[in-house]
Amino acid sequence: MAPMGIRLSPLGVAVFCLLGVGVLYHLYSGVISNHLAAFRQRRTVDLRDLLALSVDAAALGGKEVKRVRDENGLQEKSKGKTREGANDPLTMGDLESHRKMYNLIKNTFPEITVNSEEHDSVVDKSLSWNRVIPSDIAEKITGQNEVPAESVTVWIDPLDATQEYTESLLKYVTTMVCVAVDGKPVIGVIHQPFTDFTAWGMGHEANVHARSSYSTTPPKVIISRSHSGQVKSYVHEAFGNSTTVVQAGGAGYKVLSLLDLAGGESMDQADVYIHITFIKKWDICAGDALLRALGGHMTTLKGEEIDYRDAPLNKGGLVASVGVEHKDLLDKLPPWDPEKH
Repeated sequence: MAPMGIRLSPLGVAVFCLLGVGVLYHLYSGVISNHLAAFRQRRTVDLRDLLALSVDAAALGGKEVKRVRDENGLQEKSKGKTREGANDPLTMGDLESHRKMYNLIKNTFPEITVNSEEHDSVVDKSLSWNRVIPSDIAEKITGQNEVPAESVTVWIDPLDATQEYTESLLKYVTTMVCVAVDGKPVIGVIHQPFTDFTAWGMGHEANVHARSSYSTTPPKVIISRSHSGQVKSYVHEAFGNSTTVVQAGGAGYKVLSLLDLAGGESMDQADVYIHITFIKKWDICAGDALLRALGGHMTTLKGEEIDYRDAPLNKGGLVASVGVEHKDLLDKLPPWDPEKH
């Protein structure tokens, strides 16, 4: 209320208010427009950075896997049974590796989607990437390789071959990171914690090689230890009873068995990797990307490419190869529907 004897002009009050609004608009319009511009701008990430980060994350997780095993601190639990009826174990090695790998990646690129085999509420903001590009990556991957952040999906397996880990069959154990862009695997990292060896591939570059020759008449086929009976029959029907079948743990290890690894004397060697039941994408994405970098293939049993954008379950089984005609392998496979087995 105005003091006695003074009357406020409605017009004057309106003009004053408009002037105030104008001043505020002038002061804050720049700030608002900058925020809007930043919101509209598409965030991008560089794939070479993601490769180097993935290598560091896999190695960091691997250190936890090895530490827990060396300290005999597994604290094993069961997550239930797999589709094949095998025990699906969970150890502190899985969890500690997940915490390191997941938080390192999310702290560095919070805007990208990261899917992990394990789930945990522990947040560690202290983990940070040093942004150092290893020399072998810097030499092979040059120039900018930027992609929209929203197109990126990262799949991590903090401890592949957990069952074998609990049995001290440590050569099968790996930690893995895969980067998919628009569902296509473009970066694959497979780290072996107990030999401290890391295989990586991106685009058409890799630090490992295909072997000089492979056999397909018949091939040596590597399969999972967890359901070997069904797969052996399937493989023998496809390639003949003389086909050698190698049983092994870990999808990452099985992919590495197809390659020429320096210092990998203890590795099994195979010509083809076949899996005929459901399998999770964090198990296979890194291997898929690594094989692609070497000109190889990983498809469903029907020859379909695997999409790594959404649901974690690949229901179509898989066939993985490098250095051979992949279609010829597919043509020899008998009809099989993983959803019915």
